[in-house]
Amino acid sequence: MYRQGDILLLPVDEHAVPAGVTGLPAKPRDNRGRIVLALGEVTGHAHAVVGSGTLFLDPEPTVIGHLKLDAPTRLVHEEHDAISLPKGWYRVVRQREYVPGAVRIVAD
Repeated sequence: MYRQGDILLLPVDEHAVPAGVTGLPAKPRDNRGRIVLALGEVTGHAHAVVGSGTLFLDPEPTVIGHLKLDAPTRLVHEEHDAISLPKGWYRVVRQREYVPGAVRIVAD
């Protein structure tokens, strides 16, 4: 698994990718050509993939979606070291925290 701040990438075997994932909407790239996995609400910095791939968005708010990388690439962020990622499928999860009476997504 790979973690960068509040983003967790879990490798998924291609045969274990849930049916219908590729039918989910794909997230468009930003104006810099990156696939943004999460945008920091406080800083505006982004956890982003800079290489070839597709992020299929999930309707579940705590699961960002499934990321398919067509080639090895990097996960980058302005405040973290870049992480090299091998080609393949990943489940992208956003860290959550418990507050009395609720579970919420961590604000970055």
